[in-house]
Amino acid sequence: MSTRERTRPSPELRNTVKEYDGGGETVRALADVDFSVAPGEFVAVVGPSGSGKSTMLNTLGLLDVPTSGTVRVAGRDATTMTDPERTRARREYVGFVFQQFYLIGNLTALENVTLPTVYRDDPDAEERARTLLDRVGLGDRHDHTPDELSGGQKQRVAIARALVNGPDVVLADEPTGNLDRDTGEQVLGEFAQVTDRGVGLVAVTHDPQVAEFADRTVRIVDGQLTEASGEAANLSQEVDPP
Repeated sequence: MSTRERTRPSPELRNTVKEYDGGGETVRALADVDFSVAPGEFVAVVGPSGSGKSTMLNTLGLLDVPTSGTVRVAGRDATTMTDPERTRARREYVGFVFQQFYLIGNLTALENVTLPTVYRDDPDAEERARTLLDRVGLGDRHDHTPDELSGGQKQRVAIARALVNGPDVVLADEPTGNLDRDTGEQVLGEFAQVTDRGVGLVAVTHDPQVAEFADRTVRIVDGQLTEASGEAANLSQEVDPP
């Protein structure tokens, strides 16, 4: 699907605040954050450990509910949704790629990719999963279990799984954290193909290589979000090591 074919509003945060109780002290993980990702845009989110990066990703992906402010997905205010409605919205509009892959060990690559579709009647799910695995270069690995795949291959299965429901946005948490540089570059190439098809992509990262591939980089420090400036190569000096 091309960028022009995606007509739904992009996922966004507006004046979003997220606070936690940190042992009798209120910790503000997000402080009035405004953020959106356009169809086909690749945004890298950088910042020190504990700065609010993962909280921002989880809030955008409807895994966390903000303390105040708005999270909009497909043009709807997700903060007014019931838990089942948020679950459905997350399944339909958001895909996730995690650093640890989270593949099911006794399932094949094909079965792992189709897993997000099992809760609805979707007769085309397997065909779509096969097409996605072929697209990410795993046409000969459909029937392989995770222990028969390399780290890069596992991450590609995770990318295919994130795309199987046709999301508006893919959220990636440290997507190259467990990969060597060459394999990480291959995975980022797959991300470029994802955005070429009009899917927005947001990647939380400590890896300057990810920022080099991104269309835009934002920085979050103490829960406050700003547009990053300067060379992507300098980002490694501004974040904690993984």
